[in-house]
Amino acid sequence: MSIMEGYEGDFENRLLAPESIGTDGDDEISLRPRTFEDYVGQEKVKENLSVYIAAAKGREEALDHVLLYGPPGLGKTTLAGIIANEMGVNIRVTSGPAIEKPGDLAALLTNLTPGDILFVDEIHRLSRAVEEVLYPAMEDRALDIIIGKGPSARSIRIDLPRFTLIGATTRAGQLSAPLRDRFGVIFRLNLYSNEELAKIVRRSAGLLHIDCTEEGALELASRSRGTPRIANRLLKRVRDFAEVLGSGVIDQKLADKSLNRMEVDELGLDEVDRKLLKTMIRNYNGGPVGLETLAASVGEEAVTIEDVYEPYLMQIGFVARTPRGRVVTDLAYSHLGMTPPGEKGKGDAQQMKLPAEE
Repeated sequence: MSIMEGYEGDFENRLLAPESIGTDGDDEISLRPRTFEDYVGQEKVKENLSVYIAAAKGREEALDHVLLYGPPGLGKTTLAGIIANEMGVNIRVTSGPAIEKPGDLAALLTNLTPGDILFVDEIHRLSRAVEEVLYPAMEDRALDIIIGKGPSARSIRIDLPRFTLIGATTRAGQLSAPLRDRFGVIFRLNLYSNEELAKIVRRSAGLLHIDCTEEGALELASRSRGTPRIANRLLKRVRDFAEVLGSGVIDQKLADKSLNRMEVDELGLDEVDRKLLKTMIRNYNGGPVGLETLAASVGEEAVTIEDVYEPYLMQIGFVARTPRGRVVTDLAYSHLGMTPPGEKGKGDAQQMKLPAEE
């Protein structure tokens, strides 16, 4: 279950959610690149992975275990597919919550062939019992299975083929140290620049048979929060406006008009983001305000604000965390066209001094 599941609120199918949502459908899979040449961005990751893959193929060995971490929507699953394609092996895809019992993991591992890749998304959500089975599988390529109970119980070791485990997580800090230490290759995926996202938008537009100018792609990219998944989602929605209200071509003017109608501003903030900031400013003078208090004010769960809304607002410097609570920064005031409390005070003080100076 993703961090968005299990709650009801404005974010259920939120257009700017970095996690995959129901409206993404099969298009997201069809837009995924298959090779490093088609994969835009993450240059250092690609360069180093290319070396590791070439070395493993030259030695005719399986690639060492790989851990990919970073914010959602940046292409961790896509990168795992590219690794499998470059290695010329099969890939089995699963997720941490789906592996409920050690037996589930044993079934996956024993069905692998030499060199295969097992991709585990949300690997930080594996249970401790499953992790204990995974340790010898990663390190010794073996499964230790206990048969029977009590005094008659005995352990059987099953040898596994050489395989590669690729783990993906948005919360590397929640991985246990023993599991993290067993990954030989660890990469962090970073947010994309507007130029990189514009390339992704142009590539996706070609695959979806959409006419998109460079200026239109850059306009979409600048409002996509540095996340390819959001860029592709906005592209598909702006396509609708282009086909119904325009000539079918996405240029800068049409992209701007469409995104404004979807209430996505020039920095990628939507109505929910602005509501959160304005509530902090109007009700609490910009903070500091506690998380629980803020959640009650906007009618959302505290964990929803912390995991879904807050990260991007902190990344762009609009919200800061202090020991006393959340604070809205001057950058956010400026973006919303409002005057920070400190500047108001300075202005009032200057006005009060004017008569005396005259």
